[in-house]
Amino acid sequence: MCARIDEGAADRSDLKAATKHLLALLVQRAPGTSVEVRVPPFAAVQCIPGARHTRGTPPAVVEMTAETWIALARGSLEWVDAPVRASGERSDISGYLPLI
Repeated sequence: MCARIDEGAADRSDLKAATKHLLALLVQRAPGTSVEVRVPPFAAVQCIPGARHTRGTPPAVVEMTAETWIALARGSLEWVDAPVRASGERSDISGYLPLI
């Protein structure tokens, strides 16, 4: 799967599996509920210690494509260069990246 991703030949199932796995690593590294990281259409997780939200849109949201998330998590893309939509306090998750 990693080779297909690196070659730009990943299919939808590769992207889904890699996205979910890397998001799980993020939650493990930064447990909490103050930031929601969204990688549509595959997954969304809450992470980063801090204020808890229970309804509606969380105070901090980070959203990106699967390709962007995988590249950030694997260290082949820097946060400052990534096409990411981020809003709210704590939405800069660069301190937790790369994951592997």
